[in-house]
Amino acid sequence: MANAGVIGLGHIGSGVALCLARAGMLTAVYDVRQDASEGLEGVPAVAPTAAEVARQCDVVLIAVVNAQQTIDVLNGPDGVLSQARPDLTIVLLATVPLQDLKQIRELTDAAGVALVDCGVTGGQTVRQNGLVCLVGADEVAFARARPVLDGFAKSVELMGGPNAGMAAKIARNVVVFGCLRAGYEGAALARAAGVDVQQLVRVIENSSDGVGGPMMLMGRPADSHTDPEEAKLREYVRGLLVMDLDAALDLGKAVTVPLRLVELTKRTVRTVTGIELE
Repeated sequence: MANAGVIGLGHIGSGVALCLARAGMLTAVYDVRQDASEGLEGVPAVAPTAAEVARQCDVVLIAVVNAQQTIDVLNGPDGVLSQARPDLTIVLLATVPLQDLKQIRELTDAAGVALVDCGVTGGQTVRQNGLVCLVGADEVAFARARPVLDGFAKSVELMGGPNAGMAAKIARNVVVFGCLRAGYEGAALARAAGVDVQQLVRVIENSSDGVGGPMMLMGRPADSHTDPEEAKLREYVRGLLVMDLDAALDLGKAVTVPLRLVELTKRTVRTVTGIELE
């Protein structure tokens, strides 16, 4: 069984540490707050340095806030890379821009240490083994990290080679946060028209299984540019979108609610439905 260490005991890191402690995999933890592990059942006292975690552990999970904090815990005489060795694997759980990830990977590559980029989602359930891991790694590094990832996550998805996990997490955020704008516009429109927004939320949730989510077209395997049936389906969806978006724009004008996302979607409807490529 792999010896795992966690660096950074914030919301995500503390939950990961608790799960790994229950699984019997947690060996050491580090945080800038020396009392950070207090009250976390089964989690050991905070080690004096990040280097000490790396010395004791085969897999070190870094769950700090940003790229600079990641670099800080890697570098220097007290950093993780001071204990570099061929069998050490670092898993980065923090979400960082790909340019920053490139800089981090240059450090680990120079030290001869494998780096697994691992975007995570589902943070509200982290303490109940509820995270989903979006992993970017080569096969060897993934095989080393997989038992530890399984020790705290409900789902581990290999998205591709190095950097693919972080790219997938960023893309996932685009979908989720873009939908927040759609929700905002829908709620504003409903409220202005005298509709109970909470009731609208219930209707959307109750119908989601039959209607599909925001990736229902982009996730289809068929290619509308080579498959006539797929092209026909998408053209049908385009017609529905135009009709329904026109109705939304008319209502927005009547109740004086600006619908910028609706306007953008209408302007780019052939691209949105996968009929044309940008």
